[in-house]
Amino acid sequence: MYLGTQNGVRDDDDLRVMAQLGVRHLNDNPPGNPHDWSLDVLLRHREKLESFGLVLDMVQLPLGSRPIEQSHSPDILSAGPDRDRQIDSICRLIENIARAGIPAAKYNLNIIGIPRTPDEPGRGGSLNASFRWDKADHDAPPTLVGTLSEDENWERIDYFLERVIPVAEANKVRLACHPHDPYTPPGYRGVTRVLGTVEGLKKFVLMRESPYHGLNFCQGSVGEMLEDPRTEIDDVIRWFGSRGKIFNVHFRNIRGGKLSFMETFPDEGDMDMWRSMKLYAELGYPYMVMPDHVPTISGRDPEGVAFAFCYGYLAAQLEALSQLYPGSVTR
Repeated sequence: MYLGTQNGVRDDDDLRVMAQLGVRHLNDNPPGNPHDWSLDVLLRHREKLESFGLVLDMVQLPLGSRPIEQSHSPDILSAGPDRDRQIDSICRLIENIARAGIPAAKYNLNIIGIPRTPDEPGRGGSLNASFRWDKADHDAPPTLVGTLSEDENWERIDYFLERVIPVAEANKVRLACHPHDPYTPPGYRGVTRVLGTVEGLKKFVLMRESPYHGLNFCQGSVGEMLEDPRTEIDDVIRWFGSRGKIFNVHFRNIRGGKLSFMETFPDEGDMDMWRSMKLYAELGYPYMVMPDHVPTISGRDPEGVAFAFCYGYLAAQLEALSQLYPGSVTR
């Protein structure tokens, strides 16, 4: 495994900083709507990163984490009139990703986005994203999808997988789906978030079984599904990791659990992240490990500094891991 990032690149200085921090592997996107990315656009983006000594490991399909009204492909989960056209476009994109020499793509199957309640104070006065069900708007209206049953949600997901997984397999592009973040009670905003539970994620990776169908395993989001993340997360990592279903790791920690949590820096939450790191190594996990959802801190470049702390934390763990498990860490 190796250190990676998905932190948005603002300009060439950010690429220089990443190289200087030792963060060589990126999940990073060309500008614009992914439906419009041609092979030439993808090749030029990869070559630009390589000119800074960086490696383009992954890009985002036009299925993001925002609410469906802001999606580049809203008809896929709403079963709208352009569903087949949007799926066909994604299939062609996967083919171009492969031709451009990019080994993986991430995506979300998200309808209501990432619900959160107001930020809460964290270490030293930082502001940390939180979700407290007792503070959420229980009467928030449905999205453009309206009321969607659990069975129909699964049918729409399977309709998508049935068409894209064979293309990914034929082109040897790993498709990494992000869990729903966070778990919400069934029917909230008209939907049951079927990828918001561990059992749902297990069902998902076994549908249309393929070595190119797996998870963008967000440890923070999975922890949000658990009553006691500290004691339960090991078994979840082991189940997916032993089956080769983890294609990327979002190395995020939380304090709390199901329906009541605050995001934290990785060194201060409830999950033992060093124990998790050793488990990934024991399972032979071979891809990126990256920070995710850092707290808001003070300073002139607060997000950059916060991510730099996380990179340093991860780099130290990876260095220690390489001593314990020779061959488990690559550069």
